[in-house]
Amino acid sequence: MAATFVSPLTVVGLGGTATALSSSPKKTPLSSGFLRYGVSARNPLRLAGASGGRFTWDLNVIGFGLIGWLAPSSIPAIDGKSLTGLFFESIGTELAHFPTPPALTSQFWLWLVLWHLGLFITLTLDKLGSKEGPRITLNSSPYL
Repeated sequence: MAATFVSPLTVVGLGGTATALSSSPKKTPLSSGFLRYGVSARNPLRLAGASGGRFTWDLNVIGFGLIGWLAPSSIPAIDGKSLTGLFFESIGTELAHFPTPPALTSQFWLWLVLWHLGLFITLTLDKLGSKEGPRITLNSSPYL
């Protein structure tokens, strides 16, 4: 069964008026009984208003965060093996039977979650430390 579509699609808007959808870039003001004034529709994927109009990668945060996680996760603390070693070893084990995905009971999932959770926590703390670090001094600390 084939569906048929009408070329000029008409939608009843919030204000009770019918609006024809087209590909024109003009902004249509939206109105409602809940709003005091009309609101223009915006593209939520656009980053122009966020962070001053441009996004920059802080490579120091990424580099120090990765090193800051690889160093402690490489200490042999789990039965003489490191978390990084166990994770990479489980990757090799699972790749040995490649077309078949890892079983849900495989240790691979545990090491995957633990390793990445530690990495993301370290990156988050590194970002907070690099952002707030220059502002905190011993003289301005409320805890001293």
